[in-house]
Amino acid sequence: MSEKRFVLVRGGRLVDPATGRDGTGDLLIEGTRIRALGHFELPSAEDTLVVEASGLIVTPGLIDMHVHLREPGNEEEETIWSGSRAAIAGGVTSVACFPNTEPALDNEAAAEFVVLQGKRANLANVFPVGAVTLGREGVRLAEMGGLARAGAVAFSDADRCLRSAEVMRRGLLYARLFDLPVIAHCEDMDLRGSGVMNYGRVALNLGLPGIPDVAEDIVIARDLLLAEITMATLHIGHMSTRGAVDLLREAKAKKLEVTGEVNPPHFALTEESLVTYDPNFKLVPPLRAAVDAEALIRGLRDGVIDVISSGHAPHSTEEKELEFVYAPPGVVGLETLFPVCYTVLVERHGFSLLKLLEKLTMNPARILRLSKQRGSLAPGMLADVSVFDISKERVVRSSEFRSKSRNTCFEGWRVKGTTVHVFVSGRCVFQDGEFC
Repeated sequence: MSEKRFVLVRGGRLVDPATGRDGTGDLLIEGTRIRALGHFELPSAEDTLVVEASGLIVTPGLIDMHVHLREPGNEEEETIWSGSRAAIAGGVTSVACFPNTEPALDNEAAAEFVVLQGKRANLANVFPVGAVTLGREGVRLAEMGGLARAGAVAFSDADRCLRSAEVMRRGLLYARLFDLPVIAHCEDMDLRGSGVMNYGRVALNLGLPGIPDVAEDIVIARDLLLAEITMATLHIGHMSTRGAVDLLREAKAKKLEVTGEVNPPHFALTEESLVTYDPNFKLVPPLRAAVDAEALIRGLRDGVIDVISSGHAPHSTEEKELEFVYAPPGVVGLETLFPVCYTVLVERHGFSLLKLLEKLTMNPARILRLSKQRGSLAPGMLADVSVFDISKERVVRSSEFRSKSRNTCFEGWRVKGTTVHVFVSGRCVFQDGEFC
C-alpha cells in the first residue's frame, strides 16, 4: 500500500476552510503531496490506491496545538507513541507537544528528543513546544534559540503561569526574534489558592473551594498589555470565562498579534457536571457557569476565539480515583476532539463545517507557522488528510481509546464524527477505522 505512487480519495465531500471549498469531488495525492482536486480517472490502476469516500467528509488533517504527551518522565500515563496513536484515531495529524515533562523541554536536546520519538512512532507529526523559562520555574529564560533550532513551534510554561510580568515581557521579546508565539497559561496562583472548581453557588453547595473567574481574567489582561508593548505574538491558552472573551475581543480591535483557544469541555459542559464529585470533570481552568460556556460559543462563532484544541492531559486511573480534592486536574481529548466539536457546535448550535474546521486546521497552522505546508487541501500542500463519517451516531467509550489513559469527561456521550481514514504526508496510517 505504501509503495503506491498515487492515492485517489474518491467521491467525498471536500471541506477546506483555507480555500473556502465545500463540495463533492476527488482528491488526488502523488507521493507526499496533494496533486489536484476535482474529478479524475485513475492515473494508473496498478500504481494507485483508491479510497472510496462517498458519503464521507474529507478535510485537512486536524492540528491540535495543546497536547500533553508526558514523555519523558511519566510514560505510565502516555508516551509519544501512544499519544500519536490517539491523535491519528481522532483524525489529528499534527500535535504540538507541551513542555511539562520531567525534565522540562527547556533546551535544544530535549526538543530534539521529542522530534526523534515522534519520527520513531511514525504516525502523527509531533512538534515540540519549548518552555519559556528553565525548568518552567519562571525565573530565567530557557534556551529559546536552541529550542527554535530543534523545531519548537511555540513557547509556553504549560500549566504554570509566569508570575513575573518582567519575565513574561522578556519571553515575549525573545519569542518575537524567532517569529514564534508564546502560549500563555493565564491564572493568578494566589487567587486560585486551594481552589478545585469554579467559585460560585455550585462550589458552595458541594463544599468545595472555588477558583474565581477573575483569576484568569487578571492575568489575561496583563499579558495582553505586555503583548501590546512588545509587539510580540501571544496566544491565550484554554480560555474559560466570558471576561476572557471580552478582553481578547478588545485586544483584537487594537490589531494586536493575539489569538485565543478553547478546549471542548469548557463550551460543552458547565460546573453543574461536578455534582457527582467525579474527578473526570476536574480541570484547570475549571468548568465554569453556563453564561461562560455561552460566551465561549459566541466567541467561536464571531471569530474572537481562533482555535479549538483538545488540552489532552492523560492521568492514570489510580490518580483519577483519588478523592476529588486530591485528584489531578485534566482529561484526555485527542480522540473526542472532532466528534464532540461536531456534535455540539454543528449539530446543536448550527455552525457550518467550514467554520468549525477553520478552528481545527487553518488557524492552528497559521499560528504555529505551519501553514506553508499544512492545514489545507490546496494542491502542493503536504497530504495530511482526514476522512470522517458524520452520518452515524456512536457512543464514546473510553475502553476503546488508543491513549494509555481513560480520564474523559465525555464517557457515554452520543456523538457523530467517526474517523475513517487518515493520511500523513500521503502515507496511509489509518484505513477503515484501523491502523494501516
